[in-house]
Amino acid sequence: MKSSKRSKLQIHLAFWILYYILEVYLDFYWSRFQFPDFKWQLRLQNSLALELVYFLVKIPLAYSLLFVYEKVHLKRVFKYILCSIIVFAAVLVHRFYTHYLIYPHIYGIMETLDGRQPSGYMNGLVAFNSFMDLIFMTGLIFGIEITRQKNILKEQISQLKSEKLDQELSMLKAQINPHFLFNTLNNIYGMALKKADETPDVILQLSKVMRYNIYEAAEKNISLAKDIENIKDFIQIQKIRHHNLTVQFHENIDNPSQEISPLILIQFVENAFKHGVSESIGNTYINIDIQLKDQILFYSIENSKEGKAHQDSTKIGLRNIRRQLELLYPEHILTVEDKSDKYIVKLTINFHDTFNS
Repeated sequence: MKSSKRSKLQIHLAFWILYYILEVYLDFYWSRFQFPDFKWQLRLQNSLALELVYFLVKIPLAYSLLFVYEKVHLKRVFKYILCSIIVFAAVLVHRFYTHYLIYPHIYGIMETLDGRQPSGYMNGLVAFNSFMDLIFMTGLIFGIEITRQKNILKEQISQLKSEKLDQELSMLKAQINPHFLFNTLNNIYGMALKKADETPDVILQLSKVMRYNIYEAAEKNISLAKDIENIKDFIQIQKIRHHNLTVQFHENIDNPSQEISPLILIQFVENAFKHGVSESIGNTYINIDIQLKDQILFYSIENSKEGKAHQDSTKIGLRNIRRQLELLYPEHILTVEDKSDKYIVKLTINFHDTFNS
């Protein structure tokens, strides 16, 4: 809030300085035709002085109208009436300064219309000139202030969108982590019931994976190399339990430090085990291919399966992943092929144009 007020003060101060310079230049330029006998030093001095006098009416007028526009809560027609009264009063004061102060005391002459005929305090031509001078200034200050407010509003909206996005992604990750842990603990529980010798090794692997989930996954982005390492650790846990499983893992990464949002890629691997390998009796396989070239990720997983997978049980995980991809990588392409004997997922992410970049 303080920063916004300081910014407003700086912008308005800069406006009045630049506006003063502009008005002095215009009056100084025009005075050589209106007062050809005056030396340029005197004309400049007069221009500097009279514009300061005009500020006595222009600045109060500007902020009175801004106050009515921003703070006064009236029907639109009453606001127009109030603004018209303020402008009319400002024209009267502007004419007073011009006729009774500027011409006799700064220029040292009587105000005239054409250089010969005296001008009265108020008539159509001089009132119109005063009105146009004040309206020109009012239009400028309103344009500056409205533009400033719009820029602040855009920043606030952008910040709110970013905060909302971060909150939504945190909620999605919070849903994914328990889902992953639940599935893995079920595997360990099954091994513990059988008193399998591999149980301690699996627990150790799980500890490593959960350390990743707790610390690494809390980050907004991680390196692709770390994400792939976590996938491999997860596969090792599953391979100890599934002895009839063949896993082929192929990777070709030209930039291991490429950042990616955590817990996206591994969800497809988890689904391949849970709804493919775990529901099969005979020999099973999972083929994983991940490539990164020129900031474009190609990721595919093919796993064997028997019969129809339980669609309801996969809805939460897949829905969460789709939502994360939509939020973070709008240019992604995700295809899912559910065939009678295999399940194929293909994902392409273009890191050139993403939310994270």
